[in-house]
Parts: sequence; C-alpha cells; structure tokens
Amino acid sequence: MATPRTVAFYTLGCKLNYSETSSIGRLFEEAGYAEVSYEDGADIYVINTCSVTDFADRKCRKIVRQALRINPNAFVVVVGCYAQLKPKEIAEIPGVDLVLGAGEKFRILDYIDGLSKSPGKGMVQAGEVREVREFIDAFSFGDRTRSFLKVQDGCDYKCSFCTIPMARGRSRSDTVENVVSNARKLAEMGIREVVLTGVNIGDFGNGTEVIEGIKPRKEALFIDLIQALDKVAEIPRFRISSIEPNLCTDEIIEFVAQSERFMPHFHMPLQSGNNVQLQEMRRRYKRELYAERVAKIKALLPHACIGVDVIVGFPGETEEDFLESYRFIHSLDISYLHVFTYSERANTPAAGMEGVVPVEERRRRNEMLTILSEKKRRAFYEEHLGQVRSVLFEKHSDPELLSGFTDNYIKIEFPYAPELLNTIRPVFLETFSTEGNVTVVNPVNFPNFSL
Repeated sequence: MATPRTVAFYTLGCKLNYSETSSIGRLFEEAGYAEVSYEDGADIYVINTCSVTDFADRKCRKIVRQALRINPNAFVVVVGCYAQLKPKEIAEIPGVDLVLGAGEKFRILDYIDGLSKSPGKGMVQAGEVREVREFIDAFSFGDRTRSFLKVQDGCDYKCSFCTIPMARGRSRSDTVENVVSNARKLAEMGIREVVLTGVNIGDFGNGTEVIEGIKPRKEALFIDLIQALDKVAEIPRFRISSIEPNLCTDEIIEFVAQSERFMPHFHMPLQSGNNVQLQEMRRRYKRELYAERVAKIKALLPHACIGVDVIVGFPGETEEDFLESYRFIHSLDISYLHVFTYSERANTPAAGMEGVVPVEERRRRNEMLTILSEKKRRAFYEEHLGQVRSVLFEKHSDPELLSGFTDNYIKIEFPYAPELLNTIRPVFLETFSTEGNVTVVNPVNFPNFSL
C-alpha cells in the first residue's frame, strides 16, 4: 500500500480561522492524506492567514520560511484573509506555490491535484470578494474537549480601520437547523464545550447565500439560534465568542442569565472609551451604551466574565483622548482586555486620516492598557477565590498539570489526573499559581453542587 501524502497546517488569527482550518483538514483526510505536525515536515503546508494587523502579514512570511527549512520540497499553500486581500503580494513570497481566496479555499483539493513545484511565483486563485456569497459551515475538532463552531461569516459594517469586509465579503449565516445538527455531531465526537464563532455573530440570520445588491430579510435572529442550541442537551456548555455591544441585546443577556448551558461569559469589543474616536472609527454605538450593557450583565450575572477589545493609537487620538478612554475602561466592571495597537491597513478610510500617532506612543498606550488588563483579571479572579465553580478539565502544556476554565472563564490548574480529562467537575477555587492562574482542590467531592 502506498504511503499517503502528508499535510500540515498553521493557523494565524481568530477562532473562526481555527474552525475553518479544521474543516479544510477533514477535506484532506477524506481524500486520503495523513495530517502531521508542522514541525515533523509535510508534503503540503497549508497556512491560514489573518490580516487584522501588520504583524499578521509579517508572521505569514516567517511561517513560509520555516516550512521550507523543514522540507525545502514541500508545496506551500496560503489561504485566509491576507490571501484574499493581497494575493499577488503573497504569490511573490519565495516558496509559495498557491494562493487561494475566500471563495476558493474550501475547494483546495481541486487545485492541489494539478499543482507543480516551480521556482517562479506561485499560482493565484482569488476571485473578487463581492462574488463570495455562499456560507460554508466549519468547526474545529482537536483535543475532544472544546470546539469552535462557525455560525456566521462576513460583515456589512464599515468600520474605518477594518479590512474584514474586503477579506470575507457580505454578512451571511448558517441556518439554525444546520447549526443545531453540527452541535449534535460534535457531541457525538465527545465535545463538551462549543464556542459559537463568526465575524459578526450578533448579525446572525442573513441566510446562507448573499444576493448581489439586495439586503436579504433575516431568516432568524441570534436569539433564535441560542434558544435552539440551549435545547441540545448533549452539549453541556456553550459560549458566545464575541458580540458587538449594539447587538448584545437585553433579550440575549436575559436569556444567558437563565440558561444552564450558555456560560456567564461575554466578550464585547469596545475599541475606544472616547466617543470622538468611536465616531471616527464608524462604530455603531457610544460609550454610554457600552456601559449600559456591562451594567445589565452584572446586574443579572454578578459573577459573569466580561472581556473587551480595545484599539490604541487610532489616528487623531490625543493624549487626553487616550486618558479619557483609559479612565472609562478603568471604571467598568470588566474582567480582561485584548489590546490592539492600531496599524495602518491599505484601502481603509483610517489609513488616510490626519493626526497619526507615533508608533512609540502607540506602544506606550498599549502597555498601559495591558497592565490595566492584568489588574482587572487578577481582581476578577480574587473576587471568586473561596467559591465552588464548575471546570472543564483539559490538557496543560506541563504534563504534570491539568488546566481548564470555570463556567465564568477563570483559568485553573490542577495536578494531572487522567480520569478528569474532558470532564466537568465542581472545584474549590483556592489560590493563585505561579503563572497567575487559580489552583483548585477537591474536584470531585461536592455531591450537592449543580453544574
């Protein structure tokens, strides 16, 4: 029997990318390929790219070089957002053989079969993003614990700093019925937690195909989706990956508050705590609405974890603007921040705006908010020490430990015990570990505790 060709994957960026990489991997598996680790070398390398920041672009080039050092004869295929935005630029990276756009990446096997290695620039198959109208479902499956389930793709928002609409096209969604079906499949595969992901999942319901020039009538709303998933008893945990504050309605918050399956964990992008900046960014809310959303969540779910995305150094952001934003974020009852340093992206309105903030100043502001994030996270963890909460136990990078997250997203550590892997158990949150996580005790002896 001939040895099957091997393929390895490297994913940059968001949870949505991880779900799509996993689905592309299953296409290769069904075609008889054997997946190997990136470091072991492969006949084909597939690099799924992000283009949220300039760093992601540079990282792509680095990964290509690393792959060819491992196997100089490997075929290198680049897909993802960067591939859609700059296909010709990527094709000129030495060693890249094939570049696939948003509409072509799920037909990767059609292109692989006819691929030949050549010293020239790679072949490009990337159509116009406006032609990408179909929703293709995807989910990740790796450690049999957690899965990222894609429910929506694309975005109709026009934020002045963002390239995602140019990379992924118009907003389109799966059907409620198919998402529920995929959740049940994941349950059969042993998955205990499903994270709903997409580009703008609060905009769920636009249908599986986009009709050019027509804004389709919504076939369902996000609240309809989570209400349907809440009835999938085989999955004990669902999380909402990220939702825009203007789409995180009272109805959604109230539903999560009474649900036994949707975890008390919200991630809402803020981007700036200054209304002038929010307007320049073309965001669809003011900071007052954001504060109302946080207050509503905490009123109904005092123990809820709330994560926040913030951009620093946006054009025109003065020192006073930044400090106003800093003070606003400091005042919020939130749990952690994801801090992004603004970087100019080609073909976005923000790239041509006046008031460019020096790069060193951007970095300083990032550091200030990163320190604030760590203080917020530690205060949130401390607030829950001495409590009993449920944890989904997972592998840790240290073979002598297990890790996991509580229902409200506190990261824990526990001495390795194989019988606990991929189980949900009540634990007592004891103290901080050297890594800043929480150590736990007695993960099994709480008979009266309801998960």
